[in-house]
Amino acid sequence: MSAIEPLRLDGVVPYPDDVAERYRSAGHWTDETLADILFASVEAGPDRTAVIAGETAWTYRELGDRVLRAARGLQNLGIERGDRVVVHLPNVPEYLVVVFALFELGALPVFALAAHGRRDIEHFASFAEARLYITSSEKSPQTVPGLVEAHPSLLGAIVVSTGAPVPELEAEDPREHERRSLPGDIAFLQLSGGTTGRPKMIPRTHVDYLYSVRESNRICGVDARTVQLVVLPISHNFTMSSPGVLGAILAGGTIVLAPHGAPDVAFGLIERHRVTQVSLVPPLVMTWLNSPLVSAHDLSSLETIQVGGAKFGRTAAARVRPELGARLQQVFGMAEGLVNYTRLDDDEETIVGTQGRPISADDEVRVVDSHGRDVAVGEPGDLLTRGPYTIRGYFRAPEHNARSFTPDGYYRTGDIVRRDERGYLTVMGRSKDLINCGGEKVAPSEIEDLLLGHDAVHDVSVVGIPDDALGERIKAFVIARAGSAAARAIDLKRFMRSRGIAEFKVPHVIEFVDEFPHTAVGKVSKRDQR
Repeated sequence: MSAIEPLRLDGVVPYPDDVAERYRSAGHWTDETLADILFASVEAGPDRTAVIAGETAWTYRELGDRVLRAARGLQNLGIERGDRVVVHLPNVPEYLVVVFALFELGALPVFALAAHGRRDIEHFASFAEARLYITSSEKSPQTVPGLVEAHPSLLGAIVVSTGAPVPELEAEDPREHERRSLPGDIAFLQLSGGTTGRPKMIPRTHVDYLYSVRESNRICGVDARTVQLVVLPISHNFTMSSPGVLGAILAGGTIVLAPHGAPDVAFGLIERHRVTQVSLVPPLVMTWLNSPLVSAHDLSSLETIQVGGAKFGRTAAARVRPELGARLQQVFGMAEGLVNYTRLDDDEETIVGTQGRPISADDEVRVVDSHGRDVAVGEPGDLLTRGPYTIRGYFRAPEHNARSFTPDGYYRTGDIVRRDERGYLTVMGRSKDLINCGGEKVAPSEIEDLLLGHDAVHDVSVVGIPDDALGERIKAFVIARAGSAAARAIDLKRFMRSRGIAEFKVPHVIEFVDEFPHTAVGKVSKRDQR
């Protein structure tokens, strides 16, 4: 084909030219696209197992062939470079086929989560002016009827049933692999992880995302022998790139897909496929740690358990290695860019007590007070960041961008952190989650961590609730540990006081519940609890 011109999308805030040149000169941004990394692994190891799901197992050659057939099928439907396609699939191998076929065409996936409903899909299709909607047979009865008629930009909808033929994705004449994107093009639109309002769309380029994936592989020890279990939603940023399924494909490793992470499913897959790495969110780790099934399965192949998505307290973190037999790697990142890891050779105190340090020496991190002034090392403050894989603005969102980014390009993350002299960050919580109790600022994570030390507590979530006198009171939602002696609220308060906590931090209200509300990505929804 003729020379490719840069893809221009209205509503995207680009990296400044001098900054982009600096990242290229430093070797951070390379001449690769996301489609390129799959076909490099196909060439390097065509007979290696790429993905396993149930009784399905595809080699890299088979995955590559399916991608090229799907690319032809999507092209036959009218999908072209720059078109947006809402991808709404669960943890199934067809997800990889669809996404890499879109990368091959230079089209942009819009990554909906499996938990999103009709209202969300309507918004994504309208806002992104999507040309196609791809979903599962489980979701289609709720989301497909009337969707195309309501959104003139849509050419149609494709419904995927795992294991069944999908004619639109199985053209008989596969395309030849051919680059249809430039490395600096926008590759896809990710969704913000916020729990309030409609998700914002995050434009990520091939070069910035691949830098994050490539460095994540190096830091996390991902290579061709890695067997990665995927239990979190596959389209979430954590699962995609930290190092995620893209990291496994870049390295030529094997991906094992699970519908969810419950121990009765996940432990058997670890044992059967000799899984070496898995990524979890804190509530799921607690379920694994407290499961009686741990002793019934051989989990000895598991080398690394990554925990991210929300603050993971040190009490629970200290249990991971002795009880699950794998090293813990804490991950703190965001779909907008910055990712921090504890390193595999860090000391135990660093691993259980911090959320790691940034991927890159060129990640610029500031911790500031309410006036935007840098705070001293070790003092808590608001986290601001910019760097070679952090966006400069949301897609078509000038009002959000004015609030979320500083004039000189720093992203206001909304996280409260402490940074030590080595650059490691400890997350105190989200700025909106801090509790103002009679003028005292209380971090819920501190109270949660203490309560998790009680033998009768399986999990805990702390929020502020309105109070006329104090402004906010402290409320703890507690899930009791199965099989433990029953605990009363007064027992937990006495336990906290015995640990020397300030009296104003002792919860005013403790409510025992069977479960917590969760967001689409598996985080505890404190908004719903409030």
